[in-house]
Amino acid sequence: MDERIIQRLEAHLASQGLRRTKQRDVIVEAAFATDDHFKAEELLDKARKLDSTVSRATVYRTLTLLVECGLLREVDLGRDQTYYDPNFLDKPQHNHLICLDCDRVVEFEDEHTELLHDCITRRLGFQPSMKSMRIEAHCDELSRLGKCTYRDSKLVVAG
Repeated sequence: MDERIIQRLEAHLASQGLRRTKQRDVIVEAAFATDDHFKAEELLDKARKLDSTVSRATVYRTLTLLVECGLLREVDLGRDQTYYDPNFLDKPQHNHLICLDCDRVVEFEDEHTELLHDCITRRLGFQPSMKSMRIEAHCDELSRLGKCTYRDSKLVVAG
């Protein structure tokens, strides 16, 4: 695991008068084992695969700590769900493209979007503290071929 994650988390825990625990470490390991966005219940499942004693309450409390110290960001990817994004440490200004057909999330960075954000905020008299763009779209592969390999692979895993 990235040493920056451990250092930032330890500093935050110390500032809150909290300590590192085995369950917290397992949850952090599960959260940052992939670049994929996840829901709290998905993180609980991943953490329990590493340690079956991890509690739901500890997952939710740890998610709050990870968001507070800037290691995770809550993102709205639609579907009335809260998702957590573990990729803001290395890419703090990335954007999301969400497929409405297969729920795939594609992260992207583009200098033109950053320029657009800057132009809009300056014109309207604001100083941005965080910039993010969410684009919802339909899968080109599904419309062209009538199937989507991403969606099909998710169905195989779920089944």
